[in-house]
Amino acid sequence: MGYSIIEINHMTQLAFVQVFGSVFEDTPSIAAQTWHHRPFLDLASLHQAMVTLVEQMPEADQLTLIRAHPDLGSRVQMAPASVQEQTSVGLDRLSPAEYGRFQQLNATYQTKFGFPFIMAVKGQTKAAILIAFAKRLNHTTVREKQQAILEIGKIARFRLEDLLN
Repeated sequence: MGYSIIEINHMTQLAFVQVFGSVFEDTPSIAAQTWHHRPFLDLASLHQAMVTLVEQMPEADQLTLIRAHPDLGSRVQMAPASVQEQTSVGLDRLSPAEYGRFQQLNATYQTKFGFPFIMAVKGQTKAAILIAFAKRLNHTTVREKQQAILEIGKIARFRLEDLLN
């Protein structure tokens, strides 16, 4: 399915959104806005244009984007890309004890910050995710919101790479 940068730069806005609308969880408007920033030199410039738009969003829109992400290790309906990412690190095959631990951490995090714990899990291990969870529970809400936006940018990069390769 890989697209060349030339093909991407010549896509209609509709086609661009169809291809890249799922890069940010349940937020195809980011792809629609990014289309206006063509031409892109390469994958990195496409990614940077998208991340810049996210960074410039009003705080309420950033929180909506953050809240669109599923809890890690949950068994709820989620976007296909999220399913694939969580499956790649075994979060779909948690033991009952592991599942309970993730559920407890998700609830504690959600209560403290008002949004889900977000981490780009591709290439991570369950143990590394649990360590990050525990560490980040000590952060301030402002720091965690910044971290969530940073992690969303990493997730977007992985998803773009998957789409283009």
